Amino acid sequence: MSSSSPAKTPFFLLSLVAIILDQLSKWEILKHFTEGERLNIIPDFFDLTLAYNPGAAFSFLADQGGWQKFFFLGLAVVISLYLARAIWRDEFGRWGKLGAAMIIGGAIGNVVDRLIHGHVVDFLLFYWQNWFYPAFNIADSFICVGAVCLVLDGLLHKKTPSNDTKAV
Repeated sequence: MSSSSPAKTPFFLLSLVAIILDQLSKWEILKHFTEGERLNIIPDFFDLTLAYNPGAAFSFLADQGGWQKFFFLGLAVVISLYLARAIWRDEFGRWGKLGAAMIIGGAIGNVVDRLIHGHVVDFLLFYWQNWFYPAFNIADSFICVGAVCLVLDGLLHKKTPSNDTKAV
């Protein structure tokens, strides 16, 4: 490990902040909205709404009868553990650690929903004329931005071969 554990603390704190922001925002929406209700914020562009998603992104596998809840729960936990381990072992550059932390926070935020509600709570709805982007939440936003950071890190962070790697 090239850096000390305290140097990694901000990344794990970012994951925690993502979880807290996600859950607080969902709690507020659940408190004030009924399913399908919409509040126009920016005319012809953005509404707050309450939608339940038992599937994954874009309601993928939403109509599969319930097994997908456990599949996505397990997948999120495995990916989060892998990314946490990679942060801990300094396997990413700064952008990668940032992205991994954001993905962990977003994934765990949605895991909490699946455990408590049996589905993910979505509430951000962007649209224009007859085009609607599927409703999403703060956790999804952290996951998407985190993925961009990981790609950026892959382009910028060059790994050096380890000493035990033999040239062929």
